[in-house]
Amino acid sequence: MSGALLGTLSWRFFVLAFLAIGGVNATLPEIHRQVVEVERWMTDGEFAALFAIANAAPGPNMLLVTLVGWHVAGVIGALVATVSMVGPTSVLAYAVFQVWDRFRDALWRRPVQSGLSAVTVGLIAASGYLLGRAADTGPTTLVITGATAALSYFTRINPLWAFGAAAAAGAAGFV
Repeated sequence: MSGALLGTLSWRFFVLAFLAIGGVNATLPEIHRQVVEVERWMTDGEFAALFAIANAAPGPNMLLVTLVGWHVAGVIGALVATVSMVGPTSVLAYAVFQVWDRFRDALWRRPVQSGLSAVTVGLIAASGYLLGRAADTGPTTLVITGATAALSYFTRINPLWAFGAAAAAGAAGFV
């Protein structure tokens, strides 16, 4: 592992950290683009697998960043990616909160907050599309993804039932 690799890893996540309005899931398409298409550190399938592991494990949703760093450069890569993603934005969040609190009665505060919420929803929707596209390797997986999304959106049934059915289909060899 070279210093140049760690520097590139650090720079990629440092820049992405400032785009993570709404959390790491909001930057998922760009993380994917950087690590799969630009740097070619992993494949679509490997990225989808790391995302699945990150979401299956307890803890913050930014675990994906740590796993990408680990995949690229081992334990040191995991530490570099995590610190690069969390450190700068923690300092920025602290500073912004101080200013935000100072202007709590300003007329412009509510529209800005509403606008940022809309941006976050759009970024997370793009993340869902990207992950669905990466995970769907054939017609069967496409149907499973669509059915799970429809079940989650249109009913009050817990999506874990759909995940369990998909896992059973995979274990039985249908996928």
